[in-house]
Amino acid sequence: MPQAHEADEVLVARARRGDARAFGLLVERYQDALFNGICRMVGQREDAEDLAQEVFLKAYRHIASFEGRSSLYTWLYSIAINVVISHRRRMGSRRRLNPISLHEGGEGERPLEVADRSATPDVLSEHHELGEQIEQAIAQLDDEQRTIVVLRDIEGFDYEEIGTLLGCPQGTVKSRLHRARLVLRERLKDLLA
Repeated sequence: MPQAHEADEVLVARARRGDARAFGLLVERYQDALFNGICRMVGQREDAEDLAQEVFLKAYRHIASFEGRSSLYTWLYSIAINVVISHRRRMGSRRRLNPISLHEGGEGERPLEVADRSATPDVLSEHHELGEQIEQAIAQLDDEQRTIVVLRDIEGFDYEEIGTLLGCPQGTVKSRLHRARLVLRERLKDLLA
């Protein structure tokens, strides 16, 4: 997630005046991080590509409504969550879930853990397998649980930001996250033993 908040403000101001190039720079800055978050929430790379485009289109149309009370990334992520929720409703029972691999070299993707480059091939293979099992456990969570785990444990949003994004109090965020982590712990109990 980019840290140049002052530059964001300048680019947003230019985009509000109709400068498509300034908005394009914002897209370049946030597209990988946003795509990865969406991909983790929907579990389908192709769907995530379409949804990320939809997010940026909505953001472009509504850039004037961005008031700067949160970071631009948080605002974009709130749009992404609404787009993902709408997508889930449209998909309904047609929803398919193929756990995505965080290790498949997509630009900007972050693996769940960084492997020690000095490790032996056996250790590296074990790390990769562990990462795959964690991914599958996250992908099997229900939509609400997966979203909150992605927001907190993968994207690193704090409880207040998550509450804003999901439209619920921090206490609710904490209890939902706790329940999601309990489900993950149960699914990964063999790995944790």
